[in-house]
Amino acid sequence: MSNQPNVPSAPSLADRIEDLLPQTQCTKCGYPACRPYAEAVADGLANYNQCPPGGAEGVARIAALLGKPVIPINPVNGVERPRPVAFIDESICIGCTLCIQACPVDAIVGAAKQMHTVVPSLCTGCDLCVAPCPVDCIAMIDVTPGKTGWDAWSQAEADAARARHDARALRLQREKAENDARLAAKAAAKLKEVEATPALGAEQQAEKERKRAIIQAAIERARIQKEQLAAGQQPENKP
Repeated sequence: MSNQPNVPSAPSLADRIEDLLPQTQCTKCGYPACRPYAEAVADGLANYNQCPPGGAEGVARIAALLGKPVIPINPVNGVERPRPVAFIDESICIGCTLCIQACPVDAIVGAAKQMHTVVPSLCTGCDLCVAPCPVDCIAMIDVTPGKTGWDAWSQAEADAARARHDARALRLQREKAENDARLAAKAAAKLKEVEATPALGAEQQAEKERKRAIIQAAIERARIQKEQLAAGQQPENKP
């Protein structure tokens, strides 16, 4: 047996690009989060000027890493601007929780049918909570007038946002796994119930087989999705 100590692997290019991103998780780059964008840039599938929150300095940071020239932010992805913070008008909020579900960094607190509020120090200004609100009670308010990009955002804030985003992703994955396990248990119990039901005629036997096939297909889909999650793949959403 080798006594060699475990040496951590060197950061990949995607790792190093991700470290240079502001971690607002705003999707303005065209990707669902900062990590997928970093991977796309590393693979040559996306340009390095698609992150408006990082601003011109963010482009310069990535350009230096890649050994490429500094280019302007792609206007298709937005413009560099002061950092905003979401504000919820509590007198209008209906407690639908859609903004909580949309927030990528768990910066909104509240419960169903109760007023929600934003924790300003946790908000990355991603804007993602605005569109889902059915009563238009969320406004984005600039909190860094005259300061944009990395001048309006610190590395410590980026690191904290990244940690909250990753923790949220793990929580959602755990909750889905727990829910899938409950549904699988119910399906197994239902299958057992169907199989125990006597079929007295051809029509009843056919109906019994139909129900068994539906339940078994659902169980198989759940098994495949579980394996995909365990392998780090995005599960397929099949009806």
